[in-house]
Amino acid sequence: MAWKQWAASKRLKPGDGRELQRFRWWQLPLRSLFWLRLPGADGHAHLHAVDVRHWARLDNSRIRAHLFLDGRHVAESRLPAAFPVDGGVIEVAMSNYGIRRCHYRPLGGQPQQLTPDPASAEGRRARFGTRHPGLSRAIGIGSVLLLGIGVGLNLLQLAEPVSQIPPVAQRVGTFESPIHLPIWLNLALGGGAVLASMERALRLRYSPLLDTAGH
Repeated sequence: MAWKQWAASKRLKPGDGRELQRFRWWQLPLRSLFWLRLPGADGHAHLHAVDVRHWARLDNSRIRAHLFLDGRHVAESRLPAAFPVDGGVIEVAMSNYGIRRCHYRPLGGQPQQLTPDPASAEGRRARFGTRHPGLSRAIGIGSVLLLGIGVGLNLLQLAEPVSQIPPVAQRVGTFESPIHLPIWLNLALGGGAVLASMERALRLRYSPLLDTAGH
């Protein structure tokens, strides 16, 4: 067993059999819910649900994912989670801005993303993308541009003080950033980068470079 699989198995706990609650509109910023129907070993199709309560922080602020099978709670795990299911495993991971991965990884074949509940924020974003593909694509491109600008500005601002460290200055010389933005613009760009990462999280898009270094 790989180290990651072993670690995930240690985070896994059995469920208590409770019923899955349906998604309420006021849970939009607090909850993510995804669905997956799989053929079972008994020859019948079974409905899996992954429920993540974003701000229900337990165990030293670690959020839990809950797995439901045909509406009943069968397992829970701290994130990142890996739930064994028929034919593979469901992987769940989160960033600071939302869900970054909720995929079914079959034993053979390519991973597939679970379907977000239509009432959830992720489901509403997916529906918007289906109804308005052009505008959705433009918003996605805008999110990448905002984060790319954030990465570039952060690198420029970091390079100047680093270059002034004596050993670095002696070896490569000092660097003076050609860009010095006013505080209000820095704050505006930082806020835009946060919104961009939140928008990408609704589509389960994540890049360590963009979504971490872009702030």
